[in-house]
Amino acid sequence: MSSALLRCCFLLLFACLNGPAGADRFPRHWFPRHWGEPPRVETRDVRPLPAGYGQGSSTLERWITKHRQEDFAASPTRPVSSAPLQQPRRADGDGSVEVGGERRQWHKVTLDLAGPFAHELDNAPNPFVDYEMSVTFRHAAGDLVYRVPGYFAADGRAAETSGEAGTVWRAHLAPDRVGTWTYEVQFRQRGKSRAPFDGQRGVFEVVASNKSGRDLRGRGRLEYVGKHYLEFAGDGQPFLKAGADAPETLLAYADFDGTVAKLPEKAPLKSFAPHVRDWNEGDPTWQGNQGKGLIGAINYLSGTGCNAFSFLTYNAGGDGENVWPFVAREDKLHYDCSKLDQWGIVFDHACRRGMFLHFKLQETENDDHRVGKNQATAPASLDGGHLGPQRQLYLRELIARFGYQLALNWNLGEENTQTTHQQQRMIDYLRQLDPYGHPIVVHTFPGEQDMVYRPLLGKQSDLTGVSLQNSHIRDTHRQTVKWVEASTAAGKPWVVSFDESGSAAHGQPPDLGYRGFDGRDLRGKQAYTQHQVRRQTLWGTLMGGGAGVEYYFGYQFVENDLRGEDWRSRDASWEACRIALDFFREHEIPVQQMQPADQRIGNPTHDNSKYCLAQPGRLYLVYLPQGGATTLDLSDAEGTFSVRWYNPRQGGSLTLRGPQAVAGGQQVTIAAADPGGADWLAIVSLQAAAAPVEN
Repeated sequence: MSSALLRCCFLLLFACLNGPAGADRFPRHWFPRHWGEPPRVETRDVRPLPAGYGQGSSTLERWITKHRQEDFAASPTRPVSSAPLQQPRRADGDGSVEVGGERRQWHKVTLDLAGPFAHELDNAPNPFVDYEMSVTFRHAAGDLVYRVPGYFAADGRAAETSGEAGTVWRAHLAPDRVGTWTYEVQFRQRGKSRAPFDGQRGVFEVVASNKSGRDLRGRGRLEYVGKHYLEFAGDGQPFLKAGADAPETLLAYADFDGTVAKLPEKAPLKSFAPHVRDWNEGDPTWQGNQGKGLIGAINYLSGTGCNAFSFLTYNAGGDGENVWPFVAREDKLHYDCSKLDQWGIVFDHACRRGMFLHFKLQETENDDHRVGKNQATAPASLDGGHLGPQRQLYLRELIARFGYQLALNWNLGEENTQTTHQQQRMIDYLRQLDPYGHPIVVHTFPGEQDMVYRPLLGKQSDLTGVSLQNSHIRDTHRQTVKWVEASTAAGKPWVVSFDESGSAAHGQPPDLGYRGFDGRDLRGKQAYTQHQVRRQTLWGTLMGGGAGVEYYFGYQFVENDLRGEDWRSRDASWEACRIALDFFREHEIPVQQMQPADQRIGNPTHDNSKYCLAQPGRLYLVYLPQGGATTLDLSDAEGTFSVRWYNPRQGGSLTLRGPQAVAGGQQVTIAAADPGGADWLAIVSLQAAAAPVEN
């Protein structure tokens, strides 16, 4: 074989192993935006690249080095300590503390400590491993004490500067009481007190919130209170949710620093371009106009009347392969300060728009020892599924940065396959570290619910609920009732939500007509109709004692679970959710005192023919998916009950249809009197006794 042919074979083999040149292997957003495009023509050697960028050519190495040197010369807020550059290091901070933010009840109060200088890629010491900051906040009354974990915040403005280094160490408090608060900083380096940072103390005042409406800062923290529904600490009202479970890769957003699509054909990064028009003047952005698409998407979903969305915070090795909080996919001990600050901007805006944040902490492919099918060079799981140093650091970083948020739950993972012991260790660690005691839930495969959930019921764990999934929407109501009743029987009622109802292919389909959607999926198969989803998923959950739904989009549609960026694709479905939430809120339905009661209407197997939710002796909700009539057992109830009707398709006021009142102590018949077969909800409520007439 000739030398020329050998060379061609070598180059072909190299290309197969290493992929295309820099501009294609390293997408534009992988590097700081102000660096411009990476070189398109490179040498064919391979070597470690600076700053954790992995492997690449000497051409790319020189390009990275040049720009990092220019950054350092231009701004002392961007120093770099990692090899091969040896930049001068700035002096440590002086230990001074600044308390900023809005010092109002339920608002975000931020404490910044001028601490030791560090870079997010440092190893000796590693700012995430070798240092530990926490702050103890105490209310003057003495009965409120929060020990809040802190975190390394680089230059304190990393979302705007893409800063990697600095002396800012930060902690957040969402104070739940007005008055005087004190703080004391605990700062350790490898377990030992680090002066002058450790022991810093101070005082600040908190005044009342000035927020109302959808803004959660006017309602308080959402808390688990030992019942089937969370409650707001500020106003005591129960919380029912409805919103989006897709895209699960919501944080795979091109405007976030260091965010890379490892499988761009299957799961490209998102721009949320359809929602840029929903961004409003005065809404947040970063680095100029970055963030408008995702901020606008939250505006849109909130504007529909929905109040929740979910997202994975880590999916290496799993579906999407494009979300992690680290500086690089395999580097689990160094966190990307600017990326996480940008996540925080989005979460803060969601709070202002009344949105519940469903944190899915891991994907099934990276939750235990198994190697994901897209695994490259290192196991994708954290500590093989155990509660080791990687997992503890990961949970600590998320709690430190986002635990002050008022409405969230920590989900152990989507389709979780950890052992019960591993799950319990993770639950215990979350409960120990989270100063606010946010709800903790778990989600598993439809066929593994009994195996996963039953060992966690009652006093067996600190789990507060489950995030359910099934393989067909027809099972939604039955499964909701099952876990509501099982958790009640175990002595610890769970908050039960249906967050992935429907087949993997379909879930919640788009609206008819959206981008040509005619009711069939990309293979030409019939999908669920929005009416089936409304009846079986939405009302099937709510009437089973469930706390709400999130809609999964399936994978057989243009706007699907991984690639979706346009929440308007399900506009009609969000409207149905709004109507349902409006009913429970506007009519002050006492859901905390209600329970599934299908047996009262002749449906002991909890099929989809009709549903009943009851506060026995006082209030009965009867949902008829196809209209018509049913009997209601009031034989153990006394008094006279009014009968009114609600339209789940249009909302609005309650109406009278048929008998306006029925007597307790017997079986009664109620009828929607609608020959069209449409769904109706009956409200059968005890009439107040007439006040005695005074002589």
